[in-house]
Amino acid sequence: MATVTQTTPVTETPPIARQTTPPGVASARNVSVDAYRGLVMLLMMAEVLQLSRVSAAYPNSLFWKVLAFNQTHTEWFGCSLHDTIQPGFSFLVGVALPYSIASRMAKGTSFAELFRHTLWRSFALAALGVFLRSMNHSITYFTFEDTLSQIGFGYPFLFLLGYFSFKVQSLKWVWVTLAIILVGYWLLWAVYPAAPGNFDWPSVGVSAEWNAQHNYAGFAAHWNKNYNFGNRFDQWFLNLFPREHPFVYNEGGYLTLSFIPTLGTMILGLIAGSWLRGSRPNIPMEKLLIAGLAGIVLGLALHYSGICPVVKRIWTPSWTIFSGGVCFLFLAAFSWVIDVKGYKEWAFPLVVIGMNSIAAYCIAHFFEEFFVSSFRIHLGPNFFRFAGAGLQPFFTGAAVLLCYWLMLLWMYRRKLFLKI
Repeated sequence: MATVTQTTPVTETPPIARQTTPPGVASARNVSVDAYRGLVMLLMMAEVLQLSRVSAAYPNSLFWKVLAFNQTHTEWFGCSLHDTIQPGFSFLVGVALPYSIASRMAKGTSFAELFRHTLWRSFALAALGVFLRSMNHSITYFTFEDTLSQIGFGYPFLFLLGYFSFKVQSLKWVWVTLAIILVGYWLLWAVYPAAPGNFDWPSVGVSAEWNAQHNYAGFAAHWNKNYNFGNRFDQWFLNLFPREHPFVYNEGGYLTLSFIPTLGTMILGLIAGSWLRGSRPNIPMEKLLIAGLAGIVLGLALHYSGICPVVKRIWTPSWTIFSGGVCFLFLAAFSWVIDVKGYKEWAFPLVVIGMNSIAAYCIAHFFEEFFVSSFRIHLGPNFFRFAGAGLQPFFTGAAVLLCYWLMLLWMYRRKLFLKI
């Protein structure tokens, strides 16, 4: 499923702003992309800091409240820093694709070989997602709403689009495809009936209080939690697989079909990556900034007009546009600091993570309990209470996070990079 390869570390290559890469020639690594990916994975791994528990211990502290909010997913409408992890990871898959295609084609790889590898990667990502989500279950837990599965489902379509745009050296049909995907997906939800007025919301895991606070009235009700086109699809699709219990709803509202608008996020990344690679040795800052601001404004306009709410959990088309705008701005910021201004040494800790994102993802799933139990056994149960019981989860998590990073640093120094 996965291979460990030895690759020259990204920091050994010159900054992108000092390089030129003709079409068809293999591309050097983009340091800013690696650093941005490292930030995304760091935010994911940093869940071990348990900031919500710390905030609960200090209920009057605005500082911990803000940190806790940004380490949790918003209930429905809205966006926290934590909500940008999955779109950031998906976006960067698209950003990296033009570089990957160019590199492989420069080595003489045929389309058939590229597509076979794409299909294998797609299957491996989805399978790894199912495997990780099956931990602590009695049988294989077939759900596909996790980041890896969502990317895996959409990746073959992204590759075909990226390959075609690379061959014709044009993004025209990429934009057209993006519009078709988002409008078509929106239409499927819009025509599916909204819940009737007397619907029993607790039957799909939505309390009366939650319904009154977060669900929508009017046209936007087509995107309410656990009564929508996506949930109806999962009630059919997921029950085709062996299950511990019949599937009725996902507690968080997450859906298999979100891979379709997630593909839209990856396509936005493909556009950004094509801009970056095609503009060498310059950085297309104006394009990145305009795309970022336009995405945020358009996404919010769709929400507040009632046309399509911005909801990350069900990955609405407006969320694709809004979060894509956020990703463009993150990429612009990293590109400006690292590539334009030339400040890249500070990004080394992020690059260590970003160059080994699959390894980081697996480490965060497999090693948390091991490190926590090891600390308890060898240091004692109260070792991290030196700053008080309320801060114990934070300092325990910080030690675990440091161990994660040291593992990735060890792999980086030995040029060991886990790839699918």
